[in-house]
Amino acid sequence: MSAATRPWAAQLLHLWFHRLRPAQWFGRNASLDEELRRRFGRQLVALGNRQPAEFLGDPLTARAAILLFDQCPRNTLRDDPKAFAFDPLALAICKGALARGWDQGLTVPQRQFIAMPLMHSEDIADQLACLTLFAEFGSPFLLSFARSHWRMIAKFGRFPHRNEVLGRKSTPAELDAIAAGHAW
Repeated sequence: MSAATRPWAAQLLHLWFHRLRPAQWFGRNASLDEELRRRFGRQLVALGNRQPAEFLGDPLTARAAILLFDQCPRNTLRDDPKAFAFDPLALAICKGALARGWDQGLTVPQRQFIAMPLMHSEDIADQLACLTLFAEFGSPFLLSFARSHWRMIAKFGRFPHRNEVLGRKSTPAELDAIAAGHAW
């Protein structure tokens, strides 16, 4: 496959899929957070108010934009309500990429990150679509994460672990869910 036409997209895809190890994708890592902030923070802010169609001209730009708007804010804006501000854009690009079949033929990790905005959505329909996709990956480990996210939305209609940072009041049942480890 050819290289992404936008330099930031090529750099982000290379960093995410060739330089980082899977263990680095989800844990807290201050140095990675800072690197993402330094290298991609300007693009996040500059491009975050654009229309999804702008990122759906080619598969590589779409994949990079999903990472930029879904994963980068969770690292660069950790513990800030703005970490979720780009979710609607990431979700729209995700759905556009999936509708175009741009996840087909990719590695499981690449497909996983195209679909990740569905897992991060607090909409039950998105969660159901996520379950279907993650079941296709053939990884019981990854499917277990999709199921745990779906369960939280099915039970609470939202992710309880986001409540504090988003200024939402948690119910006792939500606090119990967080204490039980449902705080990705």
